Amino acid sequence: MDARSNDMINPPTDPASVAEAVSPLDALALFGGAPAFVEPLHVGRPNIGNRARFLEQVGEILDRRWLTNSGPVVRELEARVAELLGVRHCLAICNGTVALEIAAKVLGLSGEVIVPSFTFVATAHALEFQGITPVFCDIDPVTHNIDPGAIEALITPRTTGIVAVHTWGRPCDTQALQQIAGRHGLRLMFDAAHAFACSDRGTMIGNFGDLEVLSFHATKFLNSLEGGAIVTNDDDIARQVALMRNFGFAGYDDVVSVGTNGKMNEICAAMGLSNLEEIDAIIEVNRRNYDRYRERISEIPGLSVAEYDATERSNFQYVVVEVDAAVTGVDRDAIVCVLQAENVLARRYFYPACHNMEPYRSRMPGGDALLPQTAALVTRVMSLPNGTSVDEAAVDRIAGLLALIVANGAEATRRIAERA
Repeated sequence: MDARSNDMINPPTDPASVAEAVSPLDALALFGGAPAFVEPLHVGRPNIGNRARFLEQVGEILDRRWLTNSGPVVRELEARVAELLGVRHCLAICNGTVALEIAAKVLGLSGEVIVPSFTFVATAHALEFQGITPVFCDIDPVTHNIDPGAIEALITPRTTGIVAVHTWGRPCDTQALQQIAGRHGLRLMFDAAHAFACSDRGTMIGNFGDLEVLSFHATKFLNSLEGGAIVTNDDDIARQVALMRNFGFAGYDDVVSVGTNGKMNEICAAMGLSNLEEIDAIIEVNRRNYDRYRERISEIPGLSVAEYDATERSNFQYVVVEVDAAVTGVDRDAIVCVLQAENVLARRYFYPACHNMEPYRSRMPGGDALLPQTAALVTRVMSLPNGTSVDEAAVDRIAGLLALIVANGAEATRRIAERA
């Protein structure tokens, strides 16, 4: 007879042991149960789009043997993105980070540039890489976007621009930012990596500031394997970007300015087109999952889902949950730990904040005190899996896990602490 049978015959008499033996938490993988999902469920598992059309286009590309250097597929992607966003120019770039670097160079940014710390580190690195100092600004705790009211106190004689981020695809206060930039003679660009196919006051994101930068990385709502774009309504900016992404070539052997290699290749553009052709279906799946998450999580005390403005266009890619540990009895990190053991690879966004990464941390000691809203938010938010690899049954199971964890928050916190 095994140990489990002996326990059934002679059950433990200590009340704490009895409670431990019958705890609902025992079903969780972290505490000995089987994972809820056999395969890992990623936050940013790529959307594939129209697979047949992608493979067909790859065959056509190979037949043409025109693999890069502004081929017909890249040009088609640019035209279709520009049409969707209603912008004059879309210039495809090899990835979003290089697009940020080219954008900063084209706008002549130097000295200091104001940027949120609550963003992916590439937003800051693209500046630092060119010898520009990112000056970190706090965020609005409701929108999670840069706080326009905190910007002007950071402007110095060395400030040349503002880089704002449309976090979760929810638009920044573009009007307030434009007014600040205008008053102080600053360039204004937006990191719109999250915000493809989203709108602000009825205008598609892509039309604001001097320019906006898109990301088509594999984990993004619209992916081109690797890729990005700069979109603008300024003809001169578009001309400069076109030169700079191709070594400064104005013709076959005519270099007229400094430049780099920022071109997107044809295969990446084909993947972008295959997803663009399915964009409405992808948004429908994202919204269905988002609505289901919101419905289920609204029933769990201490958890809230970041909301999207129903009057605007959104891609609904990000399902962002804020955790109030005073209510749940368990903090965000512990919840993420439990979920990951279940193969639900929830992510802490954006953790740590940029000002707590190098090289910024060393030059900004005590940064949390200067950015209190950012410092608080990075301990509370997590992003849950969404996209075409997630269905409503998976959402229900994830929500059930969250409900179980929160219902037993104090015990979960104690058990996790004991494992440390």
